[in-house]
Amino acid sequence: MANNTRARRTARLSRALGIALTPKAAKYMERRPYGPGEHGRARKKQDSDYAVRLREKQRLRAQYGIREAQMTRAFEEARRTKGLTGENLIELLEMRLDALVLRAGFARTIAQARQLVVHRHILVDGARVDRPSFRVGEGQLIHVHNRSETMAPFQVAAAGAHRDVLPMVPAYLDVKLDALQARLVRRPKRSEIPVTCEEQLVVEFYAR
Repeated sequence: MANNTRARRTARLSRALGIALTPKAAKYMERRPYGPGEHGRARKKQDSDYAVRLREKQRLRAQYGIREAQMTRAFEEARRTKGLTGENLIELLEMRLDALVLRAGFARTIAQARQLVVHRHILVDGARVDRPSFRVGEGQLIHVHNRSETMAPFQVAAAGAHRDVLPMVPAYLDVKLDALQARLVRRPKRSEIPVTCEEQLVVEFYAR
């Protein structure tokens, strides 16, 4: 029951943001791409510039499943980093441990990836890490604890069961899925990162 409620909530948020946040939400949106109720199919009035920028920021937040405070900190770091702030922001978010666990195919959704990390199933260079926000460095190895490898979720992942709903493994990750290992070979580039976002709108939101 709780899972169904969570799925419906995610589907509603996906429709509101105009992007499928989970594979299940994608199916909901295919069946009913409009909102609930008699006005669900009604044409919406044009959003203000602020509303457009806010929604874009919320879309990015939702794809990484992070809180506003985390997003704000990442933006401030991106702004201090050499280069384009919007691209820096997404590249920094992509180096989060939970994001890379998802990209590697160890999990099916960002929420599941976060749960695997919090429950201490994931190691980085042999050390347990239970913070989803942990910044993985270039060359570091992400792998599943050997005592966790026999658990059903990891057996499913190792068999490649999530590959049908996830984007192709990006070039910045070297993944050995059958061994439940993934190495961040270099810093991700914005053009390679499989998130839907007009990052300049996010920059404009925070720069207002």
